[in-house]
Amino acid sequence: MATRARRDIAFTALATAAALVPRLYVAIAWAREPVWDGHYYDFGAKRIAAGLGYSDDLVVAGQAVWHPWCHYPVGYSGFLAAVYKLFGSGGHAGTVANAVVGALIVAVVHRIALRMIGVWRARAAAALCAVHPGMILYSALLMSEPLATLGPLVALWLALRDRRRSPLRGALLSGAALGLTTLVHPQSILLTPGLGLAMLPTLHWRAWRTLLARTAVVSATALAVVAPWTLRNCRVMDGCAFVSTNGGWNLAIGAFSRATGRFETLHASDGCEIVTGQVQQDRCWASVGWAAIRREPLRWLELAPKKLGYTFDHESFPVEYLREADPRSWPEPRRVWWRELLTTFHRLLLSAAVFGFVARGARTWRGVAVEAGLLAGCAGLVAWGFSADIPIFYPLALALPVAGLIPRSSAPYRGPVGAFVILAFVVFVVTHVVFFGEDRYHMVLSPLMCLMAAAALRRGGQRAQPPAVDDLAVDGVSGSLASH
Repeated sequence: MATRARRDIAFTALATAAALVPRLYVAIAWAREPVWDGHYYDFGAKRIAAGLGYSDDLVVAGQAVWHPWCHYPVGYSGFLAAVYKLFGSGGHAGTVANAVVGALIVAVVHRIALRMIGVWRARAAAALCAVHPGMILYSALLMSEPLATLGPLVALWLALRDRRRSPLRGALLSGAALGLTTLVHPQSILLTPGLGLAMLPTLHWRAWRTLLARTAVVSATALAVVAPWTLRNCRVMDGCAFVSTNGGWNLAIGAFSRATGRFETLHASDGCEIVTGQVQQDRCWASVGWAAIRREPLRWLELAPKKLGYTFDHESFPVEYLREADPRSWPEPRRVWWRELLTTFHRLLLSAAVFGFVARGARTWRGVAVEAGLLAGCAGLVAWGFSADIPIFYPLALALPVAGLIPRSSAPYRGPVGAFVILAFVVFVVTHVVFFGEDRYHMVLSPLMCLMAAAALRRGGQRAQPPAVDDLAVDGVSGSLASH
């Protein structure tokens, strides 16, 4: 069985190729001029590719003056710049690159899934990623979400691959991958403990020293990758910025007096009328945000369900982006149909994924009772989500990690992948409770939802199996918290 899983590289290649075909079609046939944030990513990439750095030009006394920039994270523009340098910035170079990134996500999900679930379930996880309509449509968007999704998955795969054979190499490589992803989405740095957990030979509280050591190496490597960019910002900007200068901006959007739980445009009258530079502006907006939270903490907390609702209750951003870029190609009936398709697939996927940590076939009466309670609770949340007057699905995103954290011998997945999934969901939820929500952001969790949907309702209560040659615990549990 382990040999079969280890050699399932043929299916990885098949799934990747199958995923690439629709993504390439969308990237070429549907892409138009980039809009919204995509406009700025494209602009920054073209400046970098032209040798001008991450910058724009300010007109001073009628003369264009080079002006450094870091409001948006540099990672995605840097990636596009490399593509533009190699293939030119015309045509569909950027969107084709996104299509390739999307297909690679499918490949990495399959390889990760083989380390958590059986061969056929791993194939199901890859297939779900391959046919995910929202992930397919993202190929036509010059947006950072696909690249930000691929990075942590690659980091996890590297950590898993080397966790027994060469943990130091695994820590260094996964840390480097996460550091590059942090330049795309700064909050990715918070996933370093998940990579430390993924590198433990077994998940047990006695391994805390090993966990700290490996997490420290991953964190140090990731920070070392980011450090040159941080030093650049300190040198050329009006102050130091870790990666970008939109953290304070986003905090203010999620907390200021006009906050609704989703993106709102900030105006000078909202609290920062006089600014002298991007860093100073970001710090000003951060002060506005924290002041609003201290002034009305309950109002800020009451926005949390709205923020999570905007994030998890539907999926429409790719359609709205494409419609903004080419309104004539997206008349109202077509727009509504695609919005419904994306939203329905997302809701069904999340509804299946919530059962990912729910087991069947527990071996003790207590285990049966616990799993039956979890099954009933998750099923109730799914029924509520679909039957409510206004569909509500964000509670499923909260229930999924909670189910994984409940200590019980019947738990089906207590291995490194399960731990990473739990941490990823927790970090994501906390981030968007603090800041604000939009449906585009859950894209980075969609592959993990595919993984957990394929893993749903697997037999629980199994003891950890010895690792195979390449550490594939096929149809078993790789390192059980409950087995000691």
